[in-house]
Amino acid sequence: MAINKNARLEFEAGQKPQGITLMTDSGDGKKFTTPLSPWSKKEGSEYEVTPDGVLTGGAIVPAISGANNLVDIAALSCYLAGVSTPVAAANDTAITRAVADVACINSVTVTSLGAIAVIKGTDSADASFSEIRGGAGGPPFIPVGSIEVGQVRVASNVAAAIAANEIHTVHGTHTERSTFPGWEENAANGSVIFDDTLPSIHTGSVRKGVAIDYSIPSYAPIPIAGDYKPSSNSHNVSSESFYDNKTVGSTTTTLGQGGFTAKLIDGITDAIVKLANENLWFRFFPNKNKPSHILDQGILGIDQDFSATDHPTANCTISAETEHVKVEQ
Repeated sequence: MAINKNARLEFEAGQKPQGITLMTDSGDGKKFTTPLSPWSKKEGSEYEVTPDGVLTGGAIVPAISGANNLVDIAALSCYLAGVSTPVAAANDTAITRAVADVACINSVTVTSLGAIAVIKGTDSADASFSEIRGGAGGPPFIPVGSIEVGQVRVASNVAAAIAANEIHTVHGTHTERSTFPGWEENAANGSVIFDDTLPSIHTGSVRKGVAIDYSIPSYAPIPIAGDYKPSSNSHNVSSESFYDNKTVGSTTTTLGQGGFTAKLIDGITDAIVKLANENLWFRFFPNKNKPSHILDQGILGIDQDFSATDHPTANCTISAETEHVKVEQ
């Protein structure tokens, strides 16, 4: 049997912290990427995606004082450029009405410095509101680096207490929340894809910032390894029979464990043994002289066998959350 002498299997032996990094919009407002990948999931080095937006609190209500043109804003926490930021409550915050008896929208925001600020939109020509950012009767653009907490919509220039129905805080429309819309993460290629397009509500039609705090792996070869099997999907078909000789089929997908075997020095001091039960990246080169490789990330399980006549052997499993990735270069 032919032996692939040029194959090499590597494991995540260390991590290189990249710090908080602003992700790059691919241009569609949904996919955001990092300059480096893959992202580590090892305990203590796990990545965290942190879009700008409100995390908790921030309720806007008519001022308890009952004074005209004022609202109270509850204390809140938010992400700003990847930093979890507390913002103090702001009671009796002024709302500016239109110069004439027409519609006007005020946006309640948190600045990049973590302070509450109210931004007045352009007055409408009548009592009609618009959803066009920067347009007459529409909400104003928000400074880049700030987040929108809510909107106060007034249709009269007569001083009066703000009514509850003039305050709007719908997620994604009037309020930027860090956790909305949701997203899927791809640690292998260093990207997140949001469920919906992020709105371009910031100055210059810019979308909100999406940050990540992450590390990338440093690899080391497993000195004596073999029998690598990548984590892979398998598909099964089942069927039910019905009258008139009809059959209805269905398929299920199962992600199987990956794994490999390794010869150890003593089964105690080996670097890979010390990483048992950690979530690690593995990199397999069918030919170590060529760049194309397989990436596999999962929890390392080790079943050791201490032979009386040979080096200890480790039967290793890779319990992954997603299928392996082929990287062609």
